[in-house]
Amino acid sequence: MTKKRLSKGILIAFEGIDGSGKSTHAKILCDDLIAGGFDAILLKEPTSGMWGDKIREIAKFGRAGISPQEELDYFINDRIEDVQNNIGPSLRAKKIVIMDRYYISTMAYQGAILGNPEEIRQLNERFAPLPDAVFLLDIEPDIALSRIIKGRGGISPGFEQEDYLRKVRGIFNSLNLPNLRRINAKMDVGQIKGEIDRDVDGLLKRYVEKRAKTSP
Repeated sequence: MTKKRLSKGILIAFEGIDGSGKSTHAKILCDDLIAGGFDAILLKEPTSGMWGDKIREIAKFGRAGISPQEELDYFINDRIEDVQNNIGPSLRAKKIVIMDRYYISTMAYQGAILGNPEEIRQLNERFAPLPDAVFLLDIEPDIALSRIIKGRGGISPGFEQEDYLRKVRGIFNSLNLPNLRRINAKMDVGQIKGEIDRDVDGLLKRYVEKRAKTSP
């Protein structure tokens, strides 16, 4: 298959509360793009680096002994490394970068504790590239948590508490960001995929390089 070339790198972020299906649809999109001849990469935050490990400890054991500002610092440091090592180089190589969580999640999750989502946005946008598309999969926390319990057998004490997720969802739904598309995550997988595909197809048409015709 001939590789399809882009005039620039494209950054697409999937956001939503835990259990919304964002990881599923991020992977589906990345796999479809690769099958279609695009150079695409799927990245997940928090990363597997040192700062990401600290964040996963919070998810697993809770926030005991860690201040809200320290928690935010973990996310910022993790993302700085991700931009430097993965996101930035991939965009410069004109790849399609699919993010399973990005700084919009930090605005919602850490903003729900600190009460400053706009400040968190400004802090991230000093170094993090702006996404070309953001898919926000919206769902009620009780439904999301029932999915998590069914799929994993339990919830994490750090980020998967219903009252907390209600605050997080409230921030997600208050955002008015460029290129953000809200999608009802209660629809079936095929319906959600169809909506995502329509938006991504329109985005790709703007940046796919036209191959020069060869003379007969």
